[in-house]
Amino acid sequence: MSASKKEYKRVTVKSLIEMKSLGEKISMLTAYDYTMAKIVDGAGVDVILVGDSASNVMAGHETTLPITLDQMIYHASSVVRAIDRALVVVDLPFGTYQSDPKEALRSAIRIMKESGGHAVKLEGGKEIKDSIKKILNAGIPVMGHLGLTPQSIYKFGTYTVRAKEEEEALRLIEDAKLLERLGCFALVLEKIPAALAQQVAESISIPVIGIGAGGGVDGQVLVLHDMLGMTQEFHPRFLRRYLSLHEEMTTAINQYIDDVKSSDFPSENEQY
Repeated sequence: MSASKKEYKRVTVKSLIEMKSLGEKISMLTAYDYTMAKIVDGAGVDVILVGDSASNVMAGHETTLPITLDQMIYHASSVVRAIDRALVVVDLPFGTYQSDPKEALRSAIRIMKESGGHAVKLEGGKEIKDSIKKILNAGIPVMGHLGLTPQSIYKFGTYTVRAKEEEEALRLIEDAKLLERLGCFALVLEKIPAALAQQVAESISIPVIGIGAGGGVDGQVLVLHDMLGMTQEFHPRFLRRYLSLHEEMTTAINQYIDDVKSSDFPSENEQY
């Protein structure tokens, strides 16, 4: 398949499906606030995920579970105000869709109406199919998420690679095909064997975006703060750090402190 690249003035769910058909890889990053989203969008990323990873990155929680729907709407609305081109996908947080399809629809509608986001993302397969159907029937685009599902961390007890055994791998393939049949426009596969992820990508027509799922899928997603090197404690194999901002920011702040202490800042040119 060719690696054609088409210019998109505005990325939509239709654009992503077209990218897959053209063999163009899809770029996706997280963002949680206006300033960072403005930079990410201006750089030309295709999809911005307002992830429930904000629970970890922005609020310092150990897991994604504590973040609330109101907090997700706050982060998403901040991001949407910064966007000119990217498709903005917003995670439905834990507890807002798993048990009650009506609650799932109410949650998705709140995100769409109050944040201006373009789509929602849900973790899981057949166990949440009724919630997905309810949301899709309301005309709200849905991105699926299989493999390692962080909202289920206490069920699995670990963040290790998922679907290494044949039984779980077969269930994942079945769930991926189900999500496609239900009408999801794309699917995230997290931390599964690369060969399995490629098999899934080749077996369904919707785009498959990987994180720790190898290069045989249709696109990649990383947490922005991880790939910029702002976080230090997270070292998974799949993470490539493109900058070391933690070190650079610490150096800059230390210099500022020294300049203030020594009365070097402000200089005569920096005052009125």
